[in-house]
Amino acid sequence: MPAFTSRLSTLLRLYADRLAAFSLNARLYLLSVVISGAAMGVFRLLFNFYVLALGYDEALLGTLIALSSLSALLSALPMGYLVDRLGHKPALLLGSGLSGLAVVAMVLFPSVGVFVSMNLLLGLAQSLSGVTMGPFLMENSGEKERTYLFSFTSGLQTVSGFIGNWVGGYLPTWLGVWRGVAPTSATAYALALGAIVAAAALGLLPLLFLRPLHLARAERSLFAPLSYLGREFNTIGKLILPTFLTSIGAGLIMPFMNVFYRQVHHQPDPVIGTLFAWGSLAMGLGLLIAPPLADRWGKVPLVVVTQLLSIPFLALMGFAPWFPLSAAAYYIRLTLMNMGLPVYQAFVMERVEPGARGTVASLVSMANNFGWAFSPTVSGWIQVHYGFAPAFLGTLVLYTLAVFCYWYYFWRPQPQPTALPAGGATFQRPAHLNK
Repeated sequence: MPAFTSRLSTLLRLYADRLAAFSLNARLYLLSVVISGAAMGVFRLLFNFYVLALGYDEALLGTLIALSSLSALLSALPMGYLVDRLGHKPALLLGSGLSGLAVVAMVLFPSVGVFVSMNLLLGLAQSLSGVTMGPFLMENSGEKERTYLFSFTSGLQTVSGFIGNWVGGYLPTWLGVWRGVAPTSATAYALALGAIVAAAALGLLPLLFLRPLHLARAERSLFAPLSYLGREFNTIGKLILPTFLTSIGAGLIMPFMNVFYRQVHHQPDPVIGTLFAWGSLAMGLGLLIAPPLADRWGKVPLVVVTQLLSIPFLALMGFAPWFPLSAAAYYIRLTLMNMGLPVYQAFVMERVEPGARGTVASLVSMANNFGWAFSPTVSGWIQVHYGFAPAFLGTLVLYTLAVFCYWYYFWRPQPQPTALPAGGATFQRPAHLNK
């Protein structure tokens, strides 16, 4: 026990030292993350139920999720250039504002046409915000605290999602009682979604006080990122491929987890909301302990080990016959799978020239959204005809391939230089192949 107390005290002192190094811009951004993360937690929990309560089916849900991700996918590269032109502060404000506008429109004018157009807008807004985040955090942190800032940002998003998911599970009931309607009615869900827009607007306030940082003129050149991509095409492809595979697998299952627990395990909204809330808290805690582990093991080993360990729990989550067992696996899988993602994001940004970070962040965003753009439509069709089992199997295979890519490209022992027998010269692999 004393040894554990000593290690905990050391860890807390380390965290306090790293947090004290956060810049003012970083702290303002984190405050915005807390507010907007709680609002988006409510939205992600309730929007699927809102659409189903209006009389639509899972196939439309899959289409809407796919359209949002497709919009994010197609707009990611232009958004990277837009970020370089606008700057980080205007880009973050615009992305948050457009997200709120999309939710308001879907609440006020619920129809297939509005859902389609606003999910396209929502994807564009999320692409803009997502593309901006990595370069913003990179440029507002030093090497000492960078991994902590990336992980702390993701950790706060998920911990605030704990509050959003918990409140979201009960919000339709509270507002339904107030309006005299059933808590699972479209009206109750619409009121709940409308309420979070006001909360999300508060998340814009800290962003107004950000101090913009300006890149040097050469780093803002339109052709600088294109030149970098041409030189480092092979390396960037290796950095992006694991994210691409993971996104295809995630898109098959993750957007439908609330529907899975309602239809397969017959759980009511408050139980599902509580499950997601505690899941967000567990994932947030995992994200917060990731930086010291990355300091000790290395960034890529942390990613490989945690994601590999998560795969058996994904199988248990999807095929367990009892809800408590599936729920326990859900918590463990969520924590292990996600704790290394911001660490890997920092790993990618560290290997990119400043003038190309926005473009590379765009490519990472495109890879992340590619699977979410196409997989939900496929998964929706599979669920209607065959249930959830084939979708879970596809996710298991793709996650395994992604972990293999992390190991193969960035962690496996590299071949040593080979001596030539005649002249004593050696053959050295090009440096970019060893990255």
